[in-house]
Amino acid sequence: MIRILQQDNRIVKLLFALIIGAAIVTMVITLVPGIFDNGEANDVSVYATVHSPGLLGRVFGQTSSIKMDDVEREADAQMQQQQLPDFYRSFVVQRAGQIEVERTVLEKEAHRLGLRVSDGDLRNYLQHGPYAEYLFPDGKFIGQDQYINFVESAFHLPVTDFEDEVKSELEIQRLQALVTGGVSVSDSAVRTAYLSNGTKVKFDYAVISSDSIKQSINPTDDQLQAFFKKNAALYAHAVPETRKITFFSFETANIPGGAPAVSDAAAQAYYEAHQSQYQTPAEVKTRHILIAVAKGASPSTVAAAKAKAEDVLKQLKAGGNFAELAKKYSDDPGSKDQGGELPLIATSELDPAYAQAAMALNPGQTSGLVRSSFGFHIIQTEAKQAAAVKPFAAVKSSIVEQLQSQAAATVAQAYAAQLAAEAKTKGMQQTADAHKLKLVTTGFIGKDAVIPSLADSTGLLSAAFNALKGAPPASASAGDGYAIFQVDDIQPAHAPAFADYKPHVLDDYRAEKEPEMMDAQLIKLADLARKLGGLAPAAAQMHLKVQSSDLVGRDAQITDIGSLTGPAAVVFTMPVGGISGPINEGANGAILQLIDRQQPTPAEVQQHFEATREALVEQQRQEAFSVFVDAVMRRYEKAGAIIYSKKSTQIPLGS
Repeated sequence: MIRILQQDNRIVKLLFALIIGAAIVTMVITLVPGIFDNGEANDVSVYATVHSPGLLGRVFGQTSSIKMDDVEREADAQMQQQQLPDFYRSFVVQRAGQIEVERTVLEKEAHRLGLRVSDGDLRNYLQHGPYAEYLFPDGKFIGQDQYINFVESAFHLPVTDFEDEVKSELEIQRLQALVTGGVSVSDSAVRTAYLSNGTKVKFDYAVISSDSIKQSINPTDDQLQAFFKKNAALYAHAVPETRKITFFSFETANIPGGAPAVSDAAAQAYYEAHQSQYQTPAEVKTRHILIAVAKGASPSTVAAAKAKAEDVLKQLKAGGNFAELAKKYSDDPGSKDQGGELPLIATSELDPAYAQAAMALNPGQTSGLVRSSFGFHIIQTEAKQAAAVKPFAAVKSSIVEQLQSQAAATVAQAYAAQLAAEAKTKGMQQTADAHKLKLVTTGFIGKDAVIPSLADSTGLLSAAFNALKGAPPASASAGDGYAIFQVDDIQPAHAPAFADYKPHVLDDYRAEKEPEMMDAQLIKLADLARKLGGLAPAAAQMHLKVQSSDLVGRDAQITDIGSLTGPAAVVFTMPVGGISGPINEGANGAILQLIDRQQPTPAEVQQHFEATREALVEQQRQEAFSVFVDAVMRRYEKAGAIIYSKKSTQIPLGS
């Protein structure tokens, strides 16, 4: 071996150098603790980390961290946008996190395939893409300062983060285009799709309502009692828990000694510490003439709108009346009939370009052409008010009132704690008597009861239903004061007596039997219609009304039936004169009879051919990319290239 190494054989030496290097790397990987550990996996500020799959990816690849703050911010935005209740938040956080993980994985795949977006690509997109009309009006950049203001006001992001997000989206778009570039649809598939989607039908239908079926179900008492016994578990806690409560209460206004007065110095100190609360926004009152330009309009459309606006401006400069020209030319339906006049509006509520131009004018002055997101404006400022802070004298009374209320609440809370402590040692009755307060003992009441002697009993009931029987007295909010209470007795939730609960049992019995009865009635109607050769005579025998639809397509909504994309879609596959089987749409059931079917003509097929092809291609592209994304995510998951922090909960693939 030594003689081999001593020979001047560079290839052999290189080979051994590689072997030794690999051994060193293997030793480092094997022996150095935590080399595969992602330190951020235990960091509560991190949702997940993603690196390239494989050994080299783990050792040498770049790791991307998805911050928990970003995930929660996105989840909050989704919660607000979709107006979801609070209990959805944990799911929305996981969904937002998984979307960010998927996006990061796709970025890495795009980078691996050399699909990076350069700064030049970004600038070209901003100049010619959907943001062009805001950032490059008339082909000229608005300037760095206005660019920063636009991004921060429109997206609430620093410019660097905005540009990174745009680059990321462009890279993923390039990846999608690469993956789905070969997708195509045959001419026959296009024709078949349009023939199916463009077919229209006219049909008769008879409806049986769920309510009518339920009202026809009239069991005997023996049947109801048997149902009640059979479903004993359902009714085991049908009668909710009730509690007997003893309490006395006081109103904040009746606290001995009252709340301490608020001094001028305290009010002044609060004012100085909370200046932001008393700021008045910049406001402007204007008239304007708008020549509208739709978003995404072609350059020729924009040029035509600008030329029209310039002509109106010339008429103004030649002595034209602003109000009359606004009524004649303005595209703003909310102001044109008032001569273009707008009320006093905070500049923060206006388009940034409009607000900037309006505030730059003195009252009575008229602007040149101003380009906003709505089109071209000619603006006349009538009055304006710069942002300012209200003087102390103007807000002093409200500050004093607020501080007085806070002081009273603090005193009331302390007084309630004092009474609760006194009641623990002296008892409820003696404490109430000592302070000339009335002691009240309720009957057994539920958690949603109303106690007439309290302004708001929800706080007391909530606290009482979380307290133990016989626990020491405690205090709870009572609307405009506090109540000191003690739980005397508890009646646990229990099953009701049959006689007391019979109406509810009847409702439950009918709800259970209704689907079976509905299907039986619908089958009877369908069989009778086939026997009699039509829906109308069968419906007449069963005392049902027959209705007729218009000639409708698959996107129609039919009264009492609903959407034709559900079970009722069977009507598009029926022969003319055919009778459907039972169609159960929740509140109603129906039987249909097809009266007429009209398929698109060859000319209509040809007219919509390309649009149908584009829709089918786009659908198949989405499906193909979805399959690709699923495969990539599984590969990364299988390789351990996605590491979730302990704070996050991994959503199973495919969920």
